[in-house]
Amino acid sequence: MSSHSCQSTVKCEAEVQLGGRVEITVPFATGSRVVLFVVGEQDALGQDLLTASESTLGFWDNPLDDEDWNRA
Repeated sequence: MSSHSCQSTVKCEAEVQLGGRVEITVPFATGSRVVLFVVGEQDALGQDLLTASESTLGFWDNPLDDEDWNRA
């Protein structure tokens, strides 16, 4: 087993087929070892929170907010 910890991340969406089978295609070479995390689809609120967490961090780049936090 390799001792390096370099990781690539790929997000895939798939539909569960008969018998719980899920099939995805990934951009890794044949024989590569991967780790899969399976997460069920979120409800509307959960999806909104997930989308917000994946969006830009530009909201936090705010000079007025920075001043407040620097004085805290």
